[in-house]
Amino acid sequence: MTGFTVTLVLVVAAAGFLRWRRPAWYWMTFGVTLAALRVRLRYASVMDACRLTVPPSRWRLALARATNRPIPENRPPRILRLRPTRTGLVLRLKLRPGQDAFDVAAASDRLRHSFTMYGVTSRELRSGVVELRMTGYDVLKRVQMPAKTDTSRPMRIPVALREDGGVHYRDYRAVPHALTLGATESGKSVYQRNLVAGLAPHDVALVGIDCKQGVELFPLARRFSALADNQDTALDLLEALVDHMQDVYQVIRAEQRISVAVPDAEIAADIWDLPEHLRPVPVVVLVDEVAELALFASKEEEKRRDRIITALVRLAQLGRAAGIYMEICGQRFGSELGKGITMLRAQLTGRTAHRVNDESSANMAFGDISPDAVLAAIQIPTDAPGVAVTGDSSGGWARIRAPHTSLRQAVNICNRHADRAPDLPALAAFRPVVPAVPSARVSLSKAAPATA
Repeated sequence: MTGFTVTLVLVVAAAGFLRWRRPAWYWMTFGVTLAALRVRLRYASVMDACRLTVPPSRWRLALARATNRPIPENRPPRILRLRPTRTGLVLRLKLRPGQDAFDVAAASDRLRHSFTMYGVTSRELRSGVVELRMTGYDVLKRVQMPAKTDTSRPMRIPVALREDGGVHYRDYRAVPHALTLGATESGKSVYQRNLVAGLAPHDVALVGIDCKQGVELFPLARRFSALADNQDTALDLLEALVDHMQDVYQVIRAEQRISVAVPDAEIAADIWDLPEHLRPVPVVVLVDEVAELALFASKEEEKRRDRIITALVRLAQLGRAAGIYMEICGQRFGSELGKGITMLRAQLTGRTAHRVNDESSANMAFGDISPDAVLAAIQIPTDAPGVAVTGDSSGGWARIRAPHTSLRQAVNICNRHADRAPDLPALAAFRPVVPAVPSARVSLSKAAPATA
């Protein structure tokens, strides 16, 4: 008995230590089993307490009266599947007649308390089927991306972890253009580095506009096909991109050859419909601080500003079919930046907001699509850099956090894939001039460099 007691105490102590210091390890060893048992044992009573049950049907009531049996209890949604994951549980439910997916979503906070989980989110898979994703611990506190992610589709980059334990992807073909907002030290730069590091191994041309004299993007220059570090160069680069877009449309137009004999599936309407040997390389344009392109102090600068915004709007409106995708970053993005800004914002389907300093900044990102996301964005604490709220024009939103990627790590990834930076004739004048990568290994520590 003494040996069993000692073993039990050691197991409980180990579980408590893991829960305190390594919640992910605790979940995989102890938490997932305990949580699954809690859900199974408490399911009926929790659903009844959360008012997610329906009365028994008339024929069951009639059968109970005819056989002199007790009246059947209210019925909760039927469990289709309970699946453990590395961060929580996935519970798939079949709703009863008369129930709605909105009722389950409204009760998610009560379900979180009742099942003793860290978070519960719900989404409707199809009519009558709802999936509850329950997380066992704060997955955003220490972000650990899964070893394997879904990269089967082109232009789909894993960039962050969602609060429900899933991976947040930046899918350029589904959401061509996006806006990223956030105050200083909120995590925008790390998010942008993750984007560049994720795009680096792919066959894509990266174009950067960094009017902070290039301090953010120029260290990654070996992977970029074009870079601009001031407003004048940015104007020339954007107008060159517009010309490149028109050239790509001419290629698509020449390849269409629409006739009665051509099947619908073979009619080219964008670069992804072209044969692979004719397909132009897609282009991702990253603007580090959009306000620097919109501010002006003189009449000449105002004319330059209007031309810049016009080029950005044209690229946002017409660039998708030509394979030109945009990532606009800034601290604020409101009408105070001048005419044309709200027209540009309307074209940016994807929205990501890191910590902001005021509610109006959050409204610039989500005010026109989701009031709930505005409230979530202004609640991001200052001691959680990298935590952001992401959403799109459908109104759906989620909290995410990108894994910390240092500038040194991003530079190493870009240098490793420098040979993938394509040469675009229209952008040749803006190709960054950088020294060749040294063949000898360079020490990355702060100590003296290693000798050959």
